[in-house]
Amino acid sequence: MTVSKLSGGEAVVESLIAQGIETVFGLPGVQNDWLYNAFFDHADRIKVLHSRHEQGAAYMALGAHLATGKPSVFSVVPGPGFLNAAAALATAYGLNAEVLCLVGQIPRRAIGKDWGMLHEIPDQLGVMRSLTKWASRVNHPGEAPAKVAEAFRQMRSGRPQPVGLEVPMDVLEERGMVNLEVADYGLQHPPVDTEVLSLASDLLAKAENPMIIVGSGALNASQDVRALAEMLQAPVMAYRTGHGIMDARHYLSLHQPPAKKYWQKCDVVIAIGSNMRVPMQKWLRSHRPKIIRLDVDPLSHGRFIPPDIALTARAEDALPLLLEEIASLQQVRVSRREEMLELKAWWEKEVSVLEPQLTYLKVIREELDEDGIFVDELTQVGFASRIAYPTYHPRTYISTGYQGTLGYGFPTALGVKVAKPELPVISITGDGGFMFAVQELATAVQHNIPLITIVFNNNQYGNVQQMQKSLYDGRVIASNLHNPDFVRLAESFGAQGIRAETPDALRDAIRRGTFVDVPTLIEVPLDDVPSADRFR
Repeated sequence: MTVSKLSGGEAVVESLIAQGIETVFGLPGVQNDWLYNAFFDHADRIKVLHSRHEQGAAYMALGAHLATGKPSVFSVVPGPGFLNAAAALATAYGLNAEVLCLVGQIPRRAIGKDWGMLHEIPDQLGVMRSLTKWASRVNHPGEAPAKVAEAFRQMRSGRPQPVGLEVPMDVLEERGMVNLEVADYGLQHPPVDTEVLSLASDLLAKAENPMIIVGSGALNASQDVRALAEMLQAPVMAYRTGHGIMDARHYLSLHQPPAKKYWQKCDVVIAIGSNMRVPMQKWLRSHRPKIIRLDVDPLSHGRFIPPDIALTARAEDALPLLLEEIASLQQVRVSRREEMLELKAWWEKEVSVLEPQLTYLKVIREELDEDGIFVDELTQVGFASRIAYPTYHPRTYISTGYQGTLGYGFPTALGVKVAKPELPVISITGDGGFMFAVQELATAVQHNIPLITIVFNNNQYGNVQQMQKSLYDGRVIASNLHNPDFVRLAESFGAQGIRAETPDALRDAIRRGTFVDVPTLIEVPLDDVPSADRFR
């Protein structure tokens, strides 16, 4: 047993290091001073990457997790600091992201007393619990190792989701006896029910026109998904969080809109780590196939409608067993290559009206090469990317998911680049969304994060204005924007600023951004463009 007299801050930092954390994204403040003192003393083992706003720190932690699948941590002051980060925490919740929100708190004696302490808000822990899977408070330095370990266990067991831990400022300063050797209770995942698995195997083996739908719960089972698809000759549909699980170049890989056409003939659908939100809410009106759900979260099975078969397990645990059983039940199937290639060709023709978005996306795809990471945003080019951008590998298409948090893209992409410095990373954004976190250009320059960011500038909240024009009789209100000169703005921060007015100029600008060690901001002027909403 290793027992030492440590401050609460030292106990927390030692506990984070024990969990394998090497970088913390955050901002210091008076309630966190003793935590950051401990970070300073352990700078050889754990790094602090500070942002210019709490939302930036939280989004960067989110991006680091989404790019790697590993836990990530952000640290902010309580009250307004925590609330500033709350949109990113909500986004992490929607994306099933393994992110720890480590937040300060006013002194223990004042919690809940409404004394008007600096950064005091009502029931901060309750607010945090509403946005996380699990949240708790450290009340003594000696509690820190066990509380941190439990946070990571909760975060990574079963359905992964963010967790929260608050530490009052007096606990961070207080010194006490701390045992850093915490019992390892291990991660807890549901076992595979072999009887239910056999039912699913039998139904899939007998299916004539099966289909696979994947979401983020299948990110760690990409090879098994491909093996299942090829065994069944079943197309694989992905949307946003599922992109790249099946290589888009494979003939069985489909975006959501062409998959809707195949849905009309399919007899069995297996959803792997996906809530199938769009098919469940819209497609079932015209056709109801048999539905198998494979998900680590038992509560997910009952959303929308009960499935015919519900298998509660991680995809990486269940799919190898499912493959074995199906292989023993069915004969080799006839290839659907020609059928699927015809469907993909039909979709390429249908979606070709989305110009110039598709041409810009083609340039980005080609310049990112095989393993480059694309970070989307709430912008017209981003909307087109959801249904047309070809993603080759898991975790190389980063999305906000159903939350649709405008402005998340640029700071999230910074976290992606920090976590994957060896890979090219491109963040696309609109002028509206980019200005939500423009101050993080300073962070990118200060910490030498050579991210390439493309701002498609139409001087408006484009999607809002399109809806105002098309759905509300042209009542345009509060959607026109006044912007700075983005090139000069980037240069004033110490970044490289480039204006690209054509696809060829964008290609050249991306290449220029690849060969510098500072961030690059590329402004692309954009007029009104066709909306991807027509394909919903």
